[in-house]
Amino acid sequence: MKKIRLHVNQHHLHGILYDTPAGRAIWESLPVTAKGNTWGEEIYFSIDADVKMEKGTEIVEEGDLCYWPPGSAFCIFYGQTPASLEGEIRPASAVEVVGKITDDVEVLKQVNGLPKVMVARE
Repeated sequence: MKKIRLHVNQHHLHGILYDTPAGRAIWESLPVTAKGNTWGEEIYFSIDADVKMEKGTEIVEEGDLCYWPPGSAFCIFYGQTPASLEGEIRPASAVEVVGKITDDVEVLKQVNGLPKVMVARE
């Protein structure tokens, strides 16, 4: 596992990237700074990383860090999305889980508009 830090507007969080081909590909693309988009309680933004889908999933957990192939996007899930059913967190389509936020993600629920996001190696 590789340690990372995430800055979303004024919020600073720590996380890890898993030691998988997808996690290593994301690690190699860091640091990245982007204007994020939101979709429910998800922040996502395009990244320049060569990530292959290995174990795509359509249900994720709060704090999961994922790669979404259709948008070449890094995704931060901190709650339900418009596609979620009761008690689940559902991406727009299958994602590759590449890591996890290790801090409390509740602070991300304060994010409004299009957040400025930075992800870097720790």
